[in-house]
Amino acid sequence: MDPPGYNCFVDRDKMDAAVQDLGPKELSCTELQELKQLARQGYWARSYALRGKVYQRLIRDIPCRTVTPDASVYSDIVGKIVGKHSTSSLPLPEFVDNTQVPSYCLNPRGEGAVRKILLCIANQFPDVSFCPALPAVVALLLHYSTDEAQCFENACRILACNDPSRKLMDQSFLAFESSCMTFGDLVNKYCQAAHKLMVAVSEDVLQVYADWQRWLFGELPLNYFARVFDVFLVEGYKVLYRVALAILKFFHKVRAGQPLESDSVKQDIRAFVRDIAKTVSPEKLLEKAFAIRLFSRKEIQLLQMANEKALKQKGITVKQKSVSLSKRQFVHLAVHAENFHSEIVSVKEMRDIWSWVPERFALCQPLLLFSSLQHGYSLTRFYFQCEGHEPTLLLIKTTHKEVCGAYLSTDWSERNKFGGKVAFFGTGECFVFRLQPEVQRYEWVVIKHPELTKPVSLEVPATPSPPCRPVSSDPADRLSPFLAARHFNLPSKTESMFMAGGNDCLIIGRLLAEKWIFT
Repeated sequence: MDPPGYNCFVDRDKMDAAVQDLGPKELSCTELQELKQLARQGYWARSYALRGKVYQRLIRDIPCRTVTPDASVYSDIVGKIVGKHSTSSLPLPEFVDNTQVPSYCLNPRGEGAVRKILLCIANQFPDVSFCPALPAVVALLLHYSTDEAQCFENACRILACNDPSRKLMDQSFLAFESSCMTFGDLVNKYCQAAHKLMVAVSEDVLQVYADWQRWLFGELPLNYFARVFDVFLVEGYKVLYRVALAILKFFHKVRAGQPLESDSVKQDIRAFVRDIAKTVSPEKLLEKAFAIRLFSRKEIQLLQMANEKALKQKGITVKQKSVSLSKRQFVHLAVHAENFHSEIVSVKEMRDIWSWVPERFALCQPLLLFSSLQHGYSLTRFYFQCEGHEPTLLLIKTTHKEVCGAYLSTDWSERNKFGGKVAFFGTGECFVFRLQPEVQRYEWVVIKHPELTKPVSLEVPATPSPPCRPVSSDPADRLSPFLAARHFNLPSKTESMFMAGGNDCLIIGRLLAEKWIFT
């Protein structure tokens, strides 16, 4: 027996060739943990009818605004909005940013229905100003809806979710941009090999990462996207980050030894995603995604808030929807050859370093605060020049022409809070690096081994301890939880050191320097 709506909107020949309906017909579990496991395992993935039932149930349980448009609203407004226009010629709402509607095995009637539903959603949600992922969601939901009105209601419930801890879809340019920045931060942490490749071949690495939602909502084949959506409805937005990271990991594995051009890397990734079936199955993709030891949902949410705050300071607003992606400030564009000069690093090397720093700070131009050529070798003068600035980047060139440095997330004035004693501070975003004789970045130990961490008291002890920092009462003012809100007990004090400073020394990472030398 066909599931409801299957014959109405779907090209049956294409659908039968794509997926065989061989799965179970009923689902009895109600516990969230069990649903998570079943979604990840693809329990209802091979049954059209069961997937439709599960979608209706999961979407019905989404907490929504008191007044959320339902099927009856669609019936009342669709005629007025669509009028006598041919469905094939209906314009898409502005908030989808000219996104193409994925075919997903839809027939002409189905493709027209997606456009009608999107226009009606735009009428009912004037506050949604930027949502390029919505056409793919509506096209998929249409497969498992009895009619257009039910699909409209389900899409509205996803948009109207009012649970502050459960983000489902970006609905403004600001939210979309901050999600792209957050994805870039996560790539920087969890896909370092792929990130290194992107930096090497891309003029604008953030422009590549700004495409991450398109990989999922448009380029992924239907059976892959449906598997991702199964888990997304149960677990939320974090699943999208996981899958996109996994895609990038597989892309790097396949293409690392092949030539890539800077002007085509975005298209190369899109093509890889479209043809992903040649490389990896949906099961392997999800397996890779959930094998990543990603930060918690709360931590990612705080990182997103920090990125939003940085974008607001740059003038990006919630209502901004006409700005093209080509106009956003990318990491590399923050270091301009014509106005950057250093005695230690080249423009290319500085751009490489800039690609490692958190994206909310990579939006900013580098500003020289201290140089031994201008200010001498006094640590007192160093502190005077640098205090009040956060974060800072330290570059050192040794007498042997070796170049190294550190990204320091915390103001050096923190050193004055320990009663004259040398004590360690800093956050999980700090890292040290070297450029010569070879490029290498070394992260704080807890980033690579989070299993070593245990929460401890927020009190700052009198003796050297794991990096500590006062935590703001306003979550929006924090950097990010993996940066500032956690405190750690690690196996040894050496591993927990990061930055400290006294009158006669700087301590960064595990290194103690009695003299700080520039040439």
